[in-house]
Amino acid sequence: MSTPLIITIAFVAVFFLLIISIYNGLIRRRNEVDNAFGGMDVQLKKRYDLIPNLVATVKQYATHEKELLSQITEMRSKATSGNLSSDEKVALDNQISAGMRSIMVAVENYPDLKASDNFMNLQRTLNEVESQISAARRTYNAVVTDYNNGIQTFPQNILAGMMNMGRKNVFEIPEVERQNVDVKNLF
Repeated sequence: MSTPLIITIAFVAVFFLLIISIYNGLIRRRNEVDNAFGGMDVQLKKRYDLIPNLVATVKQYATHEKELLSQITEMRSKATSGNLSSDEKVALDNQISAGMRSIMVAVENYPDLKASDNFMNLQRTLNEVESQISAARRTYNAVVTDYNNGIQTFPQNILAGMMNMGRKNVFEIPEVERQNVDVKNLF
């Protein structure tokens, strides 16, 4: 074999190894995003399962917050329907989080409810689940950022474009929640 032929074969082999490596890296990143979203979905399901119990408990005490409770129940039903994209689930989860905070603020008006052992246990469990959701969101955002970096940097972006791999959205906090809390108004 001649030297130019050996160099050409070596170049083609290295090129294919590079393509295979990039392809496998992109697939690995996409699977990590799916895995992280699945882990977060499990935590959200726990929350959705707790919502009916919380709503039933609060309804006994808070009849005038009925509209908010109905909205949260409706959002929960929509979230568990299984017909949502991951971006729609992200948006719906942000709405449910805001509604849950509103319920907890409304509970402050009902001393008997706060003293109920069932409610206290439910609130403790819900706080635990919210912490787990927060951790799952951080993990999801980290792998989505890695995925987005992978599909947007050269030379991976070329192969990612051919594979129709699009940018994924991270969980973002609504602007209202970014503002400082005025603790004086809570008392």
